[in-house]
Amino acid sequence: MSNTSSTTLDSTLPADRPVPARRRARRFRFDFSKFAAVILPVAIFGLWYVATLQEWVPPILLPSPFRVWDTGVDMFAEGLLLNDFWTSLRIVLQGFVWGSVFGLALGSYAGLARRFENFVAPTLDAIRAVPPLALIPFVILWAGVGDLAKIIVISKAVFFPIFLNTVQGIRGVQKEHVEVGKVLKLTRWQFVRKIILPGALPSVLVGVRYGLGLSWALVVAAELISGHAGLGYLIQRSQDLLFTDQMFVAIFIIAAFGLLLDRGLRRLERHLLRWKQGYTG
Repeated sequence: MSNTSSTTLDSTLPADRPVPARRRARRFRFDFSKFAAVILPVAIFGLWYVATLQEWVPPILLPSPFRVWDTGVDMFAEGLLLNDFWTSLRIVLQGFVWGSVFGLALGSYAGLARRFENFVAPTLDAIRAVPPLALIPFVILWAGVGDLAKIIVISKAVFFPIFLNTVQGIRGVQKEHVEVGKVLKLTRWQFVRKIILPGALPSVLVGVRYGLGLSWALVVAAELISGHAGLGYLIQRSQDLLFTDQMFVAIFIIAAFGLLLDRGLRRLERHLLRWKQGYTG
């Protein structure tokens, strides 16, 4: 009896067996997905460096990456780059806030009230067809060449993605969820908070992300047309003086900060929608 139990205990203890070579190779396998995002930027910078080293393009038109880096460091030390950056960022935030507030408010009301949507839809669709940059000359006549004109143009551009995605998100709430709310006899506020808001939130966040990216792009375009400070004005001034290295610095600042804003909103979106499971690819 004792021999049997000791044999059973010995069989349950982990044996010091060597790990197969296949398992060791699988354990130290290179994870390509963690580095996939940097492959294309590294390839672009490599091609850029080779093109400047071989002088395929005149240096005045395509400066080397090291020259652009040195120029950016000098501009940052002088304080001019930060001044232009904060000028553009301040306009973007104001235009984005105003466009988001009106887009969410009118989009929510239009999504909940079909009659209101039918009342405003034709007018808003006609205004949406007008490109934002086409409005700049008129806005300058009415509001001058200051920041107000740029804020109005950005607010108009931000308004429509948020408005349309809010309406679409509310109308896309599953009918089964709406029926559950009716069966539970929820109040209007409870129905909106527990049924409509969770169902519409994914679409609303997509509109917010798109609107924020659009606002950052439009402020540069507005400053190119009319401006005395900001990143767009910096690009325009550098073009006139053929300071292509400063143009590249401004473009990299725009791209880097735009990427940072989008990644921040994506993290917020994942946090708010952590309850929602979907296809991950």
